[in-house]
Amino acid sequence: MAITKATGPGSAATSASSATTSAGPKTDSPGGEATALVAFAALAAADLYATAKSPRGPARAAKPLLMPALATYARRSARPGRPPAALLAGLACATAGDTALLWDRHHRALLTGMAAFLGTQLSYTAGMTARLGAVRGLRARPRRAVAAFAAWGAVNAVLAPTLERRLRLPVAGYSLALAAMGAAALGVGGKVATGAVSFIASDALIGLQAAGHEFPSQEVLIMAGYLLGQYLITAGWLEREPS
Repeated sequence: MAITKATGPGSAATSASSATTSAGPKTDSPGGEATALVAFAALAAADLYATAKSPRGPARAAKPLLMPALATYARRSARPGRPPAALLAGLACATAGDTALLWDRHHRALLTGMAAFLGTQLSYTAGMTARLGAVRGLRARPRRAVAAFAAWGAVNAVLAPTLERRLRLPVAGYSLALAAMGAAALGVGGKVATGAVSFIASDALIGLQAAGHEFPSQEVLIMAGYLLGQYLITAGWLEREPS
């Protein structure tokens, strides 16, 4: 088969442009987000297995790597030049919280972790409100917000009397921020809402634990709900992030 070679200034310019494009800087390679997601899934599986064996200590070494892996997936999946800043900030705060809660369940660790996750809830709520249309969704379905805050009031009314006095105010404040995030997520809907419900259920189990109500496999359920929640919030956020 004969191949005709085009000549002239137009083809030369096209060739130069093509060469410049191929030689220029490239963004993450195709499939980079899939690699990050596989890494997150592998770390999650390893951590759940470790949780079942030993809830705290060196066996949980993968735990502080979970949210950075999910953040890498978010960055690689986002539109070029438009990283979801509020989502990434929330995941960074969650990394600090995961690390704080890794070694023990004493009050200092619990309060430090709660403070870090407060940053997560505030970041998520701000991002869902500013970027994902949470307010518009709640205006159309105001009962969702009412349900979220009614659940907050009911849970605190039940748990507060069983908590130590020094934990009651921090737990009430953090759980209020958690309820606000849940309400915003319900306004967004879809995977974001499902993920928020899973996240809240995980934190409710931690609240029961702090109040002295424990049962077999509780730690595994806490971590499974948390991981599922964070993944669904992230995936749903990326789907809805405006261009």
